[in-house]
Amino acid sequence: MTSLGAITPVLRMFDEAKAKEFYRDFLGFKLDFEHRFGANFPLYMGLSRSGCVLHLSEHHGDACPGAAIRIATSDVDALCKELSAKSYRYAKPGGAAQTPRGTKEVTIDDPFGNKLTFHQEL
Repeated sequence: MTSLGAITPVLRMFDEAKAKEFYRDFLGFKLDFEHRFGANFPLYMGLSRSGCVLHLSEHHGDACPGAAIRIATSDVDALCKELSAKSYRYAKPGGAAQTPRGTKEVTIDDPFGNKLTFHQEL
């Protein structure tokens, strides 16, 4: 049987500065690349943190705002503590909650209506 690789979600964004403030400055992702077809064209960019890779696009039709993705983490409590210490104006994650599914999770909305749920298997 043919194996499959990791996925790379593409999330819709509408404002480059807000996207970088949220994903890079707040969540701690590294900017891997930026691409535009020319001057005054929408931005497509790639970000990563550890083994998590995300793409963000301003291009209409690449993705719909309001997506929900789940990102596994080894220590969701440490992540919550790290993010809370940054005192980001638009998201106050608080603590993670245990779920009936045997995970501990925290969900944070990005500035464009996308939901990122960070989860740890217990």
